[in-house]
Amino acid sequence: MILWCYLMVVFTDPGSVPENWRHDVEDNRDPGSSSEEQGSAPRYCSHCQNGKPPRSHHCSVCNRCVLKMDHHCIWVVNCVGARNYKYFLLFLVYTFAETVLDTLVLLPNFIEFFQDESSHSNSPGDIAILFLAFVLNLAFALSLLCFIGMHTSLVTSNTTSIEVYERKKSVSWKYDLGWRSNLEQVFGTKKLFWFVPLYSTDDVHNIPVIRGLEFPTRSDAIV
Repeated sequence: MILWCYLMVVFTDPGSVPENWRHDVEDNRDPGSSSEEQGSAPRYCSHCQNGKPPRSHHCSVCNRCVLKMDHHCIWVVNCVGARNYKYFLLFLVYTFAETVLDTLVLLPNFIEFFQDESSHSNSPGDIAILFLAFVLNLAFALSLLCFIGMHTSLVTSNTTSIEVYERKKSVSWKYDLGWRSNLEQVFGTKKLFWFVPLYSTDDVHNIPVIRGLEFPTRSDAIV
């Protein structure tokens, strides 16, 4: 699962802005499911010479605008955005589970390190290596736990890493539709697919957020 999720994050395009994309200027849009913020000026990227959909940002590393960009991850050599954010989160979760499993397996060797040498079942060199492996796995697991906790907060509030400061300035975040709807926007409505780096065909067609160009907003949002 780690390898599957990792490869999906690396090789899935997070979402690029279509060429010559422009904001929809129709006045009869539903304010509760608008593709852009009501009353806001159309956004334009001077680098790409193209319009910028809501929540998209220009990545200086990839040299393009990325749909619902969260961040550029050096570990996957790719941006994390609308179309691969789920895969990135699953990669974190499965890697955390693996490091916790490794830590538990190595725990007896960690304890053995502090016991009398006469009771050691391995050579001093092996015990030292296993002790170091335990410490590294534990440190990695704790750091991943903090990272997962941060992204859990972002997902349940429907916020990207880039939008954290903007959300703090608003009284009510316009994209926050409730934790259940927020989760479904990232993981899909089919719960059987939540734990694999795939989307059901229905979700791909019925959830525009996955495509990264349209985002439903709250009609009672206060900026």
